[in-house]
Amino acid sequence: MLYTFFKARPSWFTLAKADKSRAIAEYLVKIDDFKNRLTIRAYSTIGLRRDTDFLLWLTSRELPPIQVLTEGLRTTAMAPHLDNTYTYLAVTRESQYVKAHSDDEAVVTMQPGQSKYLFVYPFVKTREWYLLPIEARRRMMAEHIRTGHRFPAIRINTAYSFGMDDQDFVVAFEGDDPKEFVTLLMQLRETEASRYTVRDTPQHTCARRPLEDILQALG
Repeated sequence: MLYTFFKARPSWFTLAKADKSRAIAEYLVKIDDFKNRLTIRAYSTIGLRRDTDFLLWLTSRELPPIQVLTEGLRTTAMAPHLDNTYTYLAVTRESQYVKAHSDDEAVVTMQPGQSKYLFVYPFVKTREWYLLPIEARRRMMAEHIRTGHRFPAIRINTAYSFGMDDQDFVVAFEGDDPKEFVTLLMQLRETEASRYTVRDTPQHTCARRPLEDILQALG
């Protein structure tokens, strides 16, 4: 999967309205051409983060469709007017920590829902974490998982980036209430496992919207 963020360049705002409309239409057609090959989710970040305007969350069983779509988008009339500000590449796999718990514990799976918001960030743990005995890590992760279970309205999607990208994981939380997400993150900071965090930024707050609406809102 790929989380790929874009921001409109100043040149976009100098285009005539008709040129913008044609560019948007072409971009949407390119996206539609791939909807049978991968799952595409669009989110607006306009007004939520100064260095991005929108996110495309691309998921597929294989990497080639993601790469081919990305190549295709670069050939559109809109491409010269967009900066690709962030990309996070990752895959899903079974958690080595979840397997040690009963069915009553949280299971980390990639099951995108229909929530209003997506909160995304890259995550890196210390090397010391990986040198700890597996049972010690499982014990700390059990606390981490129980904390997440206190917020059933928030869905946690964890993907793995080891060797593929600059982070260890990409974490994406889906929910309808930003305040509830903030409370969850505050409580996760208080868990023992949190001390082994190297980096969990930049953090992106993304609002789910139809892609056409997002592109029209660029200005």
